[in-house]
Amino acid sequence: MRLPQPDWLAHRLIVDGPADALLTFRRAAAGSGMVAWWWDDDALAEDWFHLLLAGPHRSISAIGARLLANTMRDAVQQARDHAVENSQFKRCPFDLNALMPVPAALLRRGADDPSSLDWLWRHWGTTWPLRRVQVLVPELNADGTTNCRFVCSFHAADWTPWPALANLRSRFPSLDIRVIPLYGG
Repeated sequence: MRLPQPDWLAHRLIVDGPADALLTFRRAAAGSGMVAWWWDDDALAEDWFHLLLAGPHRSISAIGARLLANTMRDAVQQARDHAVENSQFKRCPFDLNALMPVPAALLRRGADDPSSLDWLWRHWGTTWPLRRVQVLVPELNADGTTNCRFVCSFHAADWTPWPALANLRSRFPSLDIRVIPLYGG
């Protein structure tokens, strides 16, 4: 269900409806675009340490492996902290985790835990957060006015997020929510 290198499939989301309902939807859908999975950084460093020492062609000392594993851990922590800080300013306009948040108990289990993957698959229909989400230029009516429409493009891992869309249709019944998979494009 969670491939290490998924196929990122392009989609277009089109949401039409009353202006107030559309505004409510857009506010609910905006998020960081990230899932705050909990990581045991010390366990990662320990795993890296053992991987650096493994194998018949090892060319690093135990002290060097420990230093490198800890340096890698610190770099990962710093990159994650930086991403979290920046996510507060660069909001994703269609974030599945904002609309259907991963439960806290699963965040602690991690992204690769079978329970987490099962939840993501059942609720989102994909096991990765959406990527490359962008609002597209609004379409205009014949008289030149803007429609009450939200259009965005996104990429989903390996599949269209059908369960998430079904949930959104029931949560926002006054909106017409459509997705166009752009397979092969």
